[in-house]
Amino acid sequence: MSAGRPATDATKRRIEGTAASLPFEDRQDFDDARRGLVARSHQRAITAADGRVVWDLDAYEFLRATDAPDTANPSLWRQSQLLIEDGLFEVVPGIYQLRGFDLSIMTVVEGESGVIVIDPLVSRETAAAAFELYRAHRGDRPVRAVVYTHSHADHFGGVKGVVTEEAVASGEVQVIAPEGFLHHAIAENVFAGTAMARRAGYMYGAALEPGPDGQIGSGLGQTTSTGEVTLIAPTLDVTHTGQHLTVDGVEITFQLTPGTEAPAEMNFYFPQHRALCTAENTSHTLHNILTLRGALVRDAHAWGHYLSETIDLWGEQLEVVFASHHWPTWGRSRAVEFLAVQRDMYLYLHDQTVRLLNQGFTGPEIAEMLEVPPALERQWHTHGYYGSVSHNVRAIYQRYMGWYDANPANLWPHPPATVAPRYVAAMGGRDGALAVARQAWDAGDYRWCAEVGKHLVFADEGDTEARALLADTFEQLGFGAENGTWRNAYLAGAAELRSGIFGTPVSGAGGDLVYSLSASQVFDGIAIMVDGPRAWDESLRVALCLSDEETTYLLELRHGALNHRTVARPPEGVTAFTLTRRVLIDLVTGRLDVAAARVDGTVTVDGDPSVLGQLVAVLSPGDPNFAIVTP
Repeated sequence: MSAGRPATDATKRRIEGTAASLPFEDRQDFDDARRGLVARSHQRAITAADGRVVWDLDAYEFLRATDAPDTANPSLWRQSQLLIEDGLFEVVPGIYQLRGFDLSIMTVVEGESGVIVIDPLVSRETAAAAFELYRAHRGDRPVRAVVYTHSHADHFGGVKGVVTEEAVASGEVQVIAPEGFLHHAIAENVFAGTAMARRAGYMYGAALEPGPDGQIGSGLGQTTSTGEVTLIAPTLDVTHTGQHLTVDGVEITFQLTPGTEAPAEMNFYFPQHRALCTAENTSHTLHNILTLRGALVRDAHAWGHYLSETIDLWGEQLEVVFASHHWPTWGRSRAVEFLAVQRDMYLYLHDQTVRLLNQGFTGPEIAEMLEVPPALERQWHTHGYYGSVSHNVRAIYQRYMGWYDANPANLWPHPPATVAPRYVAAMGGRDGALAVARQAWDAGDYRWCAEVGKHLVFADEGDTEARALLADTFEQLGFGAENGTWRNAYLAGAAELRSGIFGTPVSGAGGDLVYSLSASQVFDGIAIMVDGPRAWDESLRVALCLSDEETTYLLELRHGALNHRTVARPPEGVTAFTLTRRVLIDLVTGRLDVAAARVDGTVTVDGDPSVLGQLVAVLSPGDPNFAIVTP
C-alpha cells in the first residue's frame, strides 16, 4: 500500500481559492491568545504512572512555521497555531487559565483562602501537570471547589489530578455542576461509549502522527490526552438561572443552558471580576450541532436564545468573556459583540435550515446550498474548524425530520456491502468502476472519486488498487479541509485503508464513570448487550438485592428483551443474589468472577446460581475495533 502522496495541483488550487478572501492581516486573535502569559511549563512531556506519554506539549512545534504547507488549509493551520500557545495565563487579577495541556483548558479562580478550579481537563495526569504549573507561580493554594461547566469528559476527567475523593467526601471541597450532569456524563460515555470512542479515533486523529501532512489539531484543541479519565460526583447542583453562590469569598451567579453544547451545561458570572465564563457555549470556532463521533443532536435554536439571555443578564457589566476552550475576549464592547455574533451564527443556521426544509429541500441539499452571510464569514470565530456548516445543517435537519428524506426510493435501501457490488457492476464491473474513479481523480473531483472508491472497496475489500486510490483520495480531501475533525477523519480513513484498523486509541469510559452508574443504568447497560436472536427462546428471572441500597430489583428476560423493576422482595422461586452495587458493576464488567465472589462471601445466593450464567451467555459486548471504511 502506498505511503501517501503530496498535495496535488487540484488540492493546491482548492486551498488557494478558499484562503484568498480570508483576513490573514487580522492578528487580534494572536494578541489575545498570548495576552497575560505568566510562564510556560518546563515539563513538556506528561507521563502516566507506567511511563507512557499521555500528552506532549512540544508535539505540535512544527506549527510555529509561519506559512501553511501545501498539505494543510491555511485557515485551519492558523487556528492550530493559536492553540499551541501553552502555559499559565492571567485573564484578570485573580483568574488564571492553563492552556495547551489538553483538548480543553482549566481555569483557576483565587478565593480568600484557596482556589476554585473550573473544568479540570480530560485526564488525571494532564490536570495535575497543569495545576502544578499554577502552583509554581501562584503558590500552593488549597482547592476549595471544583466546577464542572458541563457533562463532557474533557471538562471533568482530570478532577482527581487536582483534588481527592476523600477531600470532597469530608466537605473540604465542593463539586458544583449543572442539574442533570451526572446522568448525562454517564449516559453519553457509557451506553454508546464503545461506538463513540471508536469514532472519536477518527474525529480527533489520535492514531495519526502530528505533522504537516498528518494531525494538526481538531479546531477546538489539538487532540485528547490519553491518561486516566476520573470522576467525582457533584455535591451541589445548580438548578436554576439566577442561582447565586459565594464560594471561598468569590461570588458566582449562574445561568442554566440545557440542550446547548451539552444536555447539562451552564454559564456563570463573577461580579467581583466582571468576568463571564460561557462554558462551551461560545468558542473561537463554529461548534457542533452533532459531533462526528456521535451524540444527541443539539438544539441550535435554544443555543442562540440562551446566548441572547446571557447578553441580557450581564452584557452591561462584563469586561471579559472566557470559556472552556481557546482564549478570552477582553473589553465590554468586543466581548458583547463576540457573544452576539456567536448567537447570530447558530440562529442563522437553524432558521435557514428550517426555512429550506419547509420548501422541500433535504439535509444534503441544504448543506450544499446554505451560505453564511459575509458579515459572519469575516469573523474568524465563526469558521468551521470543529463543527462545520455542512454537517451542522444536516444535524438540524435530522433534529426536525429524522433520517428519512421522504423520497420512497430511500425508504428501504440496500446496506453498503450489498449495494456496492451492484454499483460496481452497473459501471461495467471492477475495471470499469476503477476507470471512473481514476477519471475523477485526474479531474480533481475527489468527492466523486471517494463515492466510487467506497463502492469498489465494499465490493472487494481485498482490492489493493482500489484501496490505494481511495486512501489517496481521502488524503487529498483531508489536506484541503478547513475543519479539523474532517481532516482527521479523512486522514484516519486513509491510514486504515493503508495499514489496517487501528482500533480505539481514544480513552473510553474509565472506572470512575462506570462506578458512578446507578443500579438502573447498570441494568440498562446489560439490556443493550443482549443478543436478541440468541435470546429469543430464553425466559428467565433473577432478583438482585443490593445490600448497600436496601433495594431489590427483579430482572426478567422475555422475547429477547431484558426489563427490570424494583420489588419489595424476591418472588417465590426466583433466584436471589445479594451484593453491593459496586460488586454488581465488577461482575458485569468482568472485573470479578461470580464463582470467586461466592467463595469469599462477596455475593450470596438463594436459589440456583446458574441462572446468572444463562443471562451472561446471551450477552454480546460491543466491538471497539469495528470496521469503518471497509465492510
